Amino acid sequence: MNIQLFIPCFVDQLYPQTAFNMIKVLEKLGCTVNYNTNQTCCGQPAFNSGFQDEARAVASKFIKDFAGTDYIVAPSASCTGFVRNYYNTLFDNSSVHNEVKSLQKRMYEFTEFLTDVLKVEDVGASLEGKATYHNSCAALRECKIKEGPRKLLKHVRGLELVEMNDNETCCGFGGTFAVKYETISVAMADQKVNNAVATGAQYLISTDLSCLMHLDGYIKKKGYNLRTLHMADVLANGW
Repeated sequence: MNIQLFIPCFVDQLYPQTAFNMIKVLEKLGCTVNYNTNQTCCGQPAFNSGFQDEARAVASKFIKDFAGTDYIVAPSASCTGFVRNYYNTLFDNSSVHNEVKSLQKRMYEFTEFLTDVLKVEDVGASLEGKATYHNSCAALRECKIKEGPRKLLKHVRGLELVEMNDNETCCGFGGTFAVKYETISVAMADQKVNNAVATGAQYLISTDLSCLMHLDGYIKKKGYNLRTLHMADVLANGW
């Protein structure tokens, strides 16, 4: 199975190891992984800030970069959800309507691709300790991802998965929301982190590094003994 990787801006710049770990898992499962080095951004930051023309220009490049029939896999439900749910707004009644429809059908978040396309729940990973899982808003609400990551985590040897209170509540990041409404954002992070700490977990795991980056900043500020991990980093561990 041929796969095109889409690596979001912040993963490329801040967490490249997560991208390499995703490749490691996909190749172990027999996929041929390709990476178009010309790729840039999906256009979400501009769109969320109200710059639709700029977002359309970036998204037009995305459509060209990922033309073809291969699956597109990304370590981000946020970017995946944007392409699936908002490209229609950007390209409604346009000449690339069919290309957009094809793109949306081929675009998958990493864990979703494992469970829904490859039909895999056990990748042979291991990680000793207790973990709790954070539902990112994009994964839960835009991509309808909830049980898949949990199924994958329950097959990680040595890992005990415990649920935190209010696990479907936003962490407070929300992209530019964290910048525009800092006080509210920090209060939401406080609630999320305290719920995670209350479980006794050593690891806080999610599909989205944007959420984890936000939460990790708060965790380090408070000095909590809690480590944030992306799903790809967990599933690539122990083999």
